[in-house]
Amino acid sequence: MSHFPEISMHSSPAITAEEPQVAPPKPKPRHPWLIVGLGNPGKKYNGTRHNVGFEMVDAIAESEGISITSVNFKALLGRGFIGNAPVMLAKPQTFMNLSGESVGTIISYYKIPLKQVLVIYDDLDLPFAKLRLLPKGGHGGHNGMRSIVDRLKGSRDFPHLRIGIGRPPGKMDTVNFVLRPFNRQEREELEFTFQHGTEAIRILLLEGFDKSATFVNSAKAMELLS
Repeated sequence: MSHFPEISMHSSPAITAEEPQVAPPKPKPRHPWLIVGLGNPGKKYNGTRHNVGFEMVDAIAESEGISITSVNFKALLGRGFIGNAPVMLAKPQTFMNLSGESVGTIISYYKIPLKQVLVIYDDLDLPFAKLRLLPKGGHGGHNGMRSIVDRLKGSRDFPHLRIGIGRPPGKMDTVNFVLRPFNRQEREELEFTFQHGTEAIRILLLEGFDKSATFVNSAKAMELLS
C-alpha cells in the first residue's frame, strides 16, 4: 500500500509561478541646451567688437572643458556638459548676416525647444562690457539676430544674452566701429565680463532663467565676482 506524504496547509507550494518582471520606464532623452555665439569667421575678424559672441562661447568652452572642434551645420560645434546639463556650443561660420542658416538647421535637426536656445551677441545700445539676459525679444537691428528670427519664421521666443560694446565715438561709422578691435583696457574689462557671463550661464542651465537674470541684470552681480 503506497503512502503519500502529508501536505501541511501552512507549507509553501513546491513550485511558484514567477512574477513577471516589469522593466523600469526608460528615461526620456534630455534635449541639450544650444548655446550660440554670433560673429564673423576668419582671422580678419578675430578680436573685433562684432565677435564678442564667439569669444563668450570660447570662454564657456574653456571653463567647462568642452572642445569646439567639429564642423557641421555650417558651424563650429562642441558637445559636453555644464554640471549635469547636456550642452551644444555653436559658432556659425556663415558670416553674421546669414547666422540663421546654421542656427535654424541645428535647432530643427536636434528638435531643440526654443526655450533651450541661448543666443549671445554684441549690442551697441548697452554700455561697454555690460550684460543683459532676456527671455525673448526682437533683433534690435542686429543682422545676425535678424537672420535667426527670419529663419524661425518670426519666432522670438528664445533667450538672448547681450554683451554691450558701447556706441561709436564721435561721427565714426557704425560698421567700422563694430569691426574695430578692443584696446588693452577694454580687453581687461571683457575678461571680467566673460567670467561673469559664464557663471550666469551655469545658473541658467542648473537653476533656471529667473535666478540667472537676477544675477546678470542686478548691480550687485558684478560685486560678487570682484
